[in-house]
Amino acid sequence: MRATKLFNLVSATTLVLPLVILNAGKQASAQQVIAVHNFGHNIGALIDGARPYASVVFDATGNLYGTTFHAGAYHAGTVYELSPQPGGGWTEKVLHSFQINRSDGMNPFSKLVLDTSGNLYGTTALGGTYDGGTVFELTHTAAGGWMEKILHSFQNNGEDGLNPHSGLIVDAAGNLYGTTPQGGAYGGGTVFELSPGVGGSWSENVLYHFNISGSDAFLPYASLILDAAGNLYGTTEGGGTFNAGTVFELSPSTSGLWNEEILYNFSEYGSSGYSPVAGLILDAKGNLYGTSGAGGAFRGGVVFELTPVDGTWDITVLVSLANNTEPPVGPNLYAGLVLDTAGNLYGATTFGGNFYADGSVFELEPLSHGNWLYKELYSSGTYGANPYDTPILDTAGNLYITASEGGKYTAGTVFEITP
Repeated sequence: MRATKLFNLVSATTLVLPLVILNAGKQASAQQVIAVHNFGHNIGALIDGARPYASVVFDATGNLYGTTFHAGAYHAGTVYELSPQPGGGWTEKVLHSFQINRSDGMNPFSKLVLDTSGNLYGTTALGGTYDGGTVFELTHTAAGGWMEKILHSFQNNGEDGLNPHSGLIVDAAGNLYGTTPQGGAYGGGTVFELSPGVGGSWSENVLYHFNISGSDAFLPYASLILDAAGNLYGTTEGGGTFNAGTVFELSPSTSGLWNEEILYNFSEYGSSGYSPVAGLILDAKGNLYGTSGAGGAFRGGVVFELTPVDGTWDITVLVSLANNTEPPVGPNLYAGLVLDTAGNLYGATTFGGNFYADGSVFELEPLSHGNWLYKELYSSGTYGANPYDTPILDTAGNLYITASEGGKYTAGTVFEITP
């Protein structure tokens, strides 16, 4: 993520729609925005977190869980829970404050993931035994609290990855998958798997080492997705044929190795954008959707769709955002997308928007003839600014968004948009 980094195939056929229908008027009056939580105030003996770069996740009872990059009791970030109250409103509880020492992680960028037992898993960009970042687990205790366990500390040993920014995904067997943008055998980052063993142990297996030399992909900042056949898909900010980022697939083989295929190579000079830092989503037909952080027809990034066609992948630009004051404004698409049951896409921009240029939340509605209707649902202001991660949807169609800045205490917020 260029604004917050800790460290600073010939492309498939490109199909760009000749017309994208836009509606970028003022924030729609039908939308209601509700403050869920303002970060930056004290909660009992614990200091609240600040700068929530990652989005939240629901559990089965409607509680929200997330991470903050800064603050907390030891100034190294937090894991928090937001619980809805019967009379309305939400109550926050800090589940863990990360410590600045060699036994704990520090500064989580990542979204959390829940397993079927209700345990939480995430990554920290720094900290751990070797100060290369960690994978951690939070489990319920008999006393009603939460206990943290470091499952893996990344190290700069020429094989392991470093400084994970992405969240994790979990498969049916309880294995965890993630990416690191640094490290690995060739310096371009890794895709890794953590598998549970006997006695609570976990073992890491690096599935793929990205090569910073040549035309391989490198710098994977985003989380992965897993299809029904067990293939992994992701994006890289750098690398590829034009050194402007890629979409890749990793497929397991009978030998135990994983084979990489570059599905699309972005170009800084093309109309399809470049430097994707967000992850992908997969629809029921096998199409992939994502965002590029920059570029496109108007230089503010794009929303794209990749469609499998006869063994290759065709890209379609659904909307190009403008890097200026004309709508749809929203450069720096660091956030990914979420798809509802009607086929509408929702996303967020870290900057831009119709009011203060501090970010926005948008909807893309599919129309006839391949056109999409762009609607700006929120332009940053009272309820927070600069969202970095993907909105999430509840079963009623409400959107929940984290904003890394702004709010009552200027330390970021979680807010809800109801249709």
